[in-house]
Parts: sequence; C-alpha cells; structure tokens
Amino acid sequence: MSLLEIILIAIGLAMDCFAVSIASSICYGRYNWPKILRMALFFGLFQGGMPLIGWACGISFAEFIHSIDHWLALGILGFLGGKMIYESFKDDEEEEMCGAKSPYGSLRMVTILAVATSIDALATGLIFVPLGNLMFSASGIIAIVSFLFTLVGCVLGVTFGKRIKFNVEAIGGVILIGIGLKIFIEHMFL
Repeated sequence: MSLLEIILIAIGLAMDCFAVSIASSICYGRYNWPKILRMALFFGLFQGGMPLIGWACGISFAEFIHSIDHWLALGILGFLGGKMIYESFKDDEEEEMCGAKSPYGSLRMVTILAVATSIDALATGLIFVPLGNLMFSASGIIAIVSFLFTLVGCVLGVTFGKRIKFNVEAIGGVILIGIGLKIFIEHMFL
C-alpha cells in the first residue's frame, strides 16, 4: 500500500469527522477554541488509535488475512463507503439539537462522537495487517488528517453556519469504495 493510498484512506475516514464537526460547531454560534481544539484532538486520537486496535487484533491471524486481504479491503471499505453514502442522505437532526441546552461541545458528547466516528477506522485496521510496523505511520497519518479535517470543519461550521449544505460524507464514502476497488483490482489482475 502506497503513501498516497494511506492518505486517501485517511481522508475518507476523516470525512465523518469533518461532517460531524461542521454540524456540532454550527451549534457553537461563535468561535469557541477550547471546544474546537478538544473536538479535533479527540477525533484525531480516536481515528488514529482505532486502526491500531483493529490491526493488533488482525495480527494474530495475519497468515490467513494475507490470503484474503484484498477481499477484506473491498468488503470493509465498500461497506463503510456505502454506509457513509447512505447516512449522508438522512435528514439532519442538528436543528433540534442546537439551542440553549445543546450537548455539543461537552466532554461527554465529544467522547461519544469521537467513538462513533472512529468505528469505521477500527474495521479499517484489518486491511493494514500486511503493512507490519508501517501501521504506526499509517495510524499517525490518519490521526493528523482527522485532526486537521475536524479543525477545518469546526471553522466552516461556525463561519458559514446553516447557509451552506455540502455532502462531504458522501464524498468520503465514494473515496473509500474507490480505494477498496483499487486494492482488489491490483491484487486480482495485476
């Protein structure tokens, strides 16, 4: 797996963070840098840590995974990409969640959102089993990209609020499906 593929996977995984950070920061109404930085840090740590957990679990049966890793990549990335695309067309509930008693930005809510957005990254860790120790670099790249996308998402959410509607989660899903297909095609036909 090349560095470009790892970066593209990181971008695909970070789209959830990006979309959630936009929706959450709309509720802030103004730049609240402690909340924004906390969200970016939590999202980055969870997105970077979850693939390590998936990778560590997969290492124990690496021999078996190596023979089917292309199928795993296609299945996992295809499923996650499809799920992201499907969820991107659901109705937004952010308007009901914004208000004086909005839970967005609280430590509890940020932790829940960080875990929820990183479940995909946990499953993605399995496709990194063939990388060996390069997994640590891949995990760092995923963490940094997620951190940056969350920061940008929060800034966009506060700056533009509800005026702009752009379906970044669907784009992330398409990226993940495309990478899964590329890995599968390379293994099967090249």
